[in-house]
Amino acid sequence: MTKMADYNGPILEIDKLSISFFTRLREIPAVMDFSVAVQPGEAVGLVGESGCGKSTVALGVMQDLGKNGRIVGGTIKFKGRDLSEMSAEELRGIRGNEIAMIYQEPMASLNPAMRIGKQLMEVPVIHEGVSEKEAYQRALEVVTDVRLPDPERILNSFPHQLSGGQQQRIVIAMALMSKPSLLILDEPTTALDVTVEAAVVELVKDLGKKYGTSMLFISHNLGLVLETCDRICVMYSGEAVERGSIHDVFDEMQHPYTQALFRSIPLPGADKNARPLVAIPGNFPLPHERPPGCNFGPRCDYFEEGRCDADRVIPMAPVHGNDRHETRCLRFEEIDWNAPLTLADQKEKMPPGKVILKMENLKKYYEVAANALFGGGEKKVVKANETLSFEARESETLAIVGESGCGKSTFAKVLMGLETATEGQILLDNRNIEQIPIEERDTKTISDVQMVFQNPFDTLNPSMTVGRQIMRALEIFGVGGSEAERRRRMLELLDLVKLPRAFADRMPRQLSGGQKQRVGIARAFAGGARIVVADEPVSALDVSVQAAVTDLLMEIQRKEKTTLLFISHDLSIVRYLSDRVMVMYLGHVVELGTTDQVFAPPYHPYTEALLSAVPIADTSVVKEHIVLEGDIPSAMNPPPGCPFQTRCRWKSEVPGGLCEREVPPVRQLGGGHQVKCHLSDEVLERMKPVIKVAAE
Repeated sequence: MTKMADYNGPILEIDKLSISFFTRLREIPAVMDFSVAVQPGEAVGLVGESGCGKSTVALGVMQDLGKNGRIVGGTIKFKGRDLSEMSAEELRGIRGNEIAMIYQEPMASLNPAMRIGKQLMEVPVIHEGVSEKEAYQRALEVVTDVRLPDPERILNSFPHQLSGGQQQRIVIAMALMSKPSLLILDEPTTALDVTVEAAVVELVKDLGKKYGTSMLFISHNLGLVLETCDRICVMYSGEAVERGSIHDVFDEMQHPYTQALFRSIPLPGADKNARPLVAIPGNFPLPHERPPGCNFGPRCDYFEEGRCDADRVIPMAPVHGNDRHETRCLRFEEIDWNAPLTLADQKEKMPPGKVILKMENLKKYYEVAANALFGGGEKKVVKANETLSFEARESETLAIVGESGCGKSTFAKVLMGLETATEGQILLDNRNIEQIPIEERDTKTISDVQMVFQNPFDTLNPSMTVGRQIMRALEIFGVGGSEAERRRRMLELLDLVKLPRAFADRMPRQLSGGQKQRVGIARAFAGGARIVVADEPVSALDVSVQAAVTDLLMEIQRKEKTTLLFISHDLSIVRYLSDRVMVMYLGHVVELGTTDQVFAPPYHPYTEALLSAVPIADTSVVKEHIVLEGDIPSAMNPPPGCPFQTRCRWKSEVPGGLCEREVPPVRQLGGGHQVKCHLSDEVLERMKPVIKVAAE
């Protein structure tokens, strides 16, 4: 299939697009009056919360809306030709050849029973009819392009033999095999660690330049869009509400929803006590229950009755003086966009109380059979946690940070009693609990240490009402002498997590993700928990909901004097809400200190790389650019010496190969700040801040 003739206009032009899904009962409008253009070589970010129609737009471009979806208005033109007028054969030639799409979940795009090389070679063989030999050469070239080590071995591997980051690179390589004119990326890094995400984003940018590919980058992460795109289009409830260049929209936003999004994300300088985040009030409207007039009206600070809710279509209006900047707001010229933020109530900082939890030299090793399938071969030891030591106080938030596989969740399992420790001790109120599995723990210990999980969908019983599930927890924790008392306490817990009492009779499927997470929090606090382990509690939620849930956790903590152990890889949220931070890498604690100590140099080299990898949605922030090479080593086969030495950029500063021979000792840098590193004091002092806010 030959490429479409050279074309000078926009690569992709979506004009007044409306897409609906048809059920037996009704038509559900998913996208309405949506327009966006992508010029040659340009990257456009499509931003919005889940359910706003971003992915529906992408599927519309791919002409892949399933049997219930239909384009009911407007056009999608690719290189000037209307896609809806093309024959099935023409579309087949364009899909994968000229327009390629990268999905959120890499394994969904890979065939588990086929070697990687074969899957990559299929693209040019089918679309361009090239020989197997040439296709193999091309596959080798792209795998090298996406910076994968030992390309020949990778081409010979099956998908399950690669890590998540490597799989996502293969999917990107597959998309680039035919040098497409347009690449659609649908949340391509959501499932990846922040350091791997930084490398993949860097890669996508470089390859876009190398191949001159235009990109439509769908994301809910404003920081990522800032780092990868030239222009941005903000969507809300099926409509584009603001479009413009990155700088125009980030620095001179002209739509209340864009402004509200920025207020709900923790940028450098946000502080949980002095400058709390402002969550967007109310809930996202369902597609068949949209309000009259402006969709954002019921949640907007600038809403004007009789004008914003008049039943008429609100058009996009140009913002004068800016580069193709438009907004869907009737009042944008009357609003003072630079007015200082009405601050949310400032909170008193709670002084940390007495030490509740103490961990000393905790080790957790697993034995696994080298041949897991048949249980044969010698045993291998996985060192999931190596000599973990720290203490946590009442009312304190201690963040535990690191990439997947660093041992964060293993340590949480030992603390919860789901696993027992191999060595070392855990003291809860000076009682040893490291060897007591959960089934042997008394009710008080169980209710004292509770957990809020990452995915609220997996933790609720789908066939039990919300109220019943909370009352069940109260029963287990021995709270309340009668059913009536427990019901009263359950309703108080719903008040505590700011859910309407009527939700007690709802089933989990009737709740949104953020609401389910609140039920999970209510259940964790049902027995008056003293320590709550929050394992990535907001990573599955939308930006605006994240602010509300984090705020809720902080508020309950102030009320109940809870110790919060906050496990996360999102350093911007960690910086916002934690008092102290513990950085883990491959089972070791590599740095521990107050939030200010950990976020300012000197850093452990791994902390430095983590900070550099965090996408920040602020055009005034300048970051030191550090991309870690290689993947995290396996805990089954850790490198000798320092666990980080295989990826460390400072290793050459340590003489005599010490990093490769010996695990570094824990060093005290003063004020309770410690790092596990061989670097000398004078080298540590030379470290520069990674995140700097440029002077105005």
